[in-house]
Amino acid sequence: MSDAAPSRRGTGRRDTGRKGGAPGPLLSSVRAAPAAHAPGQEAADAGLLGSLVPLLSEWLPRQRWFAGKGRPITGFTLVAATELLPHHTGATVPGLLHLLVRAQQPGAPAGGRPADAPASAAPVVHAGTDDCYQLLLGVHDVLPPHLAPALIGRPVGGPLHGRAVYEGLADPRLASLLLERLRLPGRLGPLRFSREEGVVIGAGLAPRLIGAEQSNSSVVYGETYILKLFRRVCPGTNPDLELPRALAGTGCARVPAPAAWFEAVVPGAGTEPMTLGVLQPYLPGSADGWQLALSALAVRADFTASARALGHATAEVHGALAEALPTVVLRRPQLEHLAAAMTRRLDAAADAVPALRPFRAALRAAYDDLAALGRAGRTWRAQRIHGDLHLGQALRTAEDGRWALIDFEGEPARPLAERSRPQPTARDVAGMLRSFDYAAAVGRASGTSWSERARAAFCEGYGSVHGDPREDPQLLRAHETDKAVYEVLYEARHRPDWLPVPMAAIRRLAEPAGGADGPQADRPARPQREQTP
Repeated sequence: MSDAAPSRRGTGRRDTGRKGGAPGPLLSSVRAAPAAHAPGQEAADAGLLGSLVPLLSEWLPRQRWFAGKGRPITGFTLVAATELLPHHTGATVPGLLHLLVRAQQPGAPAGGRPADAPASAAPVVHAGTDDCYQLLLGVHDVLPPHLAPALIGRPVGGPLHGRAVYEGLADPRLASLLLERLRLPGRLGPLRFSREEGVVIGAGLAPRLIGAEQSNSSVVYGETYILKLFRRVCPGTNPDLELPRALAGTGCARVPAPAAWFEAVVPGAGTEPMTLGVLQPYLPGSADGWQLALSALAVRADFTASARALGHATAEVHGALAEALPTVVLRRPQLEHLAAAMTRRLDAAADAVPALRPFRAALRAAYDDLAALGRAGRTWRAQRIHGDLHLGQALRTAEDGRWALIDFEGEPARPLAERSRPQPTARDVAGMLRSFDYAAAVGRASGTSWSERARAAFCEGYGSVHGDPREDPQLLRAHETDKAVYEVLYEARHRPDWLPVPMAAIRRLAEPAGGADGPQADRPARPQREQTP
């Protein structure tokens, strides 16, 4: 559950097998790994990657942004290597090496069976993965004490033999180099740096690495810009670049407009560039909706005005997205497909979480109702949406107190094609309604009407710009049910003490008279740990 959050190389000479190279750069060329190498190039790649494999095999699974936790890494493939800053043996200046590597992992049971499979069928098994990760590796002979926590290790053999390899973003000197590359657009091997026309990025902004993210890494520069670096990357434009740029074109001020970005163009890895990082204006002094909601709950303050304003802001963003990008109409085939996908997710979750099974039939009724409306001729519009909207993705700015929305990447675990597909705006609305329920649980307001009032106010604010989401109760109920089912599966696997929160919603949504047509307060038990869900 993603709640709340790129690299390069250069030229140089390689030492592919010796255990101590003469002073010189790390790599003999700036390159992307092509489909076929010259024999010497293959040996060089093998020497570099082979020396890093023992270190990465231990370090990578410990990173919060690594998506393959719980499964062993069976191998690595080097996709591209770029030396952004050469390091010479004995030099006082560190080197910066940008790697794109694929991590091979075996398949794993999904914990369920297809909806149409017989009871005797074997459980679903996910195919193995070979996700591509972006790594920024600092290289130094002697690591300064303040960078000791960032140490990955010292390779044995290869061009980096004996040198300290560490997380480059932790080193302000290397993080500053990234900003310089974005200030001066251009290309370095497979890496392409771009800047929005007319944008001037100041030099010398001090970097600060933000440590509280899960799926990505971010660096703040001088309280002026924030660079978001995507760790798991794939061919195609990331929605966190595509959508804010499209919104900027409409004049929408609710989303910080990208100032610069960088990509990788890798032969044989797909026809589209991989988005590696996006630089956007930083909003200093702002507070996210999750923090604000918990602060209000701590003093039993009313949150309805804030929720109403947030609903208004969300509707404005949805309207701008519909203006900037194509929309589609969901008719019977699309609605039946949507309902069937929700049903499959429900069945898989119920097979994996016994507590969900008594409610399966009642919850499925929400999806059946949606499909039935499609068969009766009902249609809905679908468009590009945020895709992972919750209180942690909304910032109230210190300057004017207005709401801004951030992090348009969508749920990183979902394929890019799915995250880029037009969807009903009800999905974003449902995500925010569920977030209010989580805030009420953590804020010990489970016995009050706090969540009910916040949910209603959000819908009212949304309705002041577009139609009130509650006017489409079947569509909203289906999406809120789908979200709650996802939460049940996530909490059961990762945070069992949080399971009562989504289960309270499950009980409400399973009631024939309940559902998303009238926002109601859940009555969940409070989780033991207080973390942002």
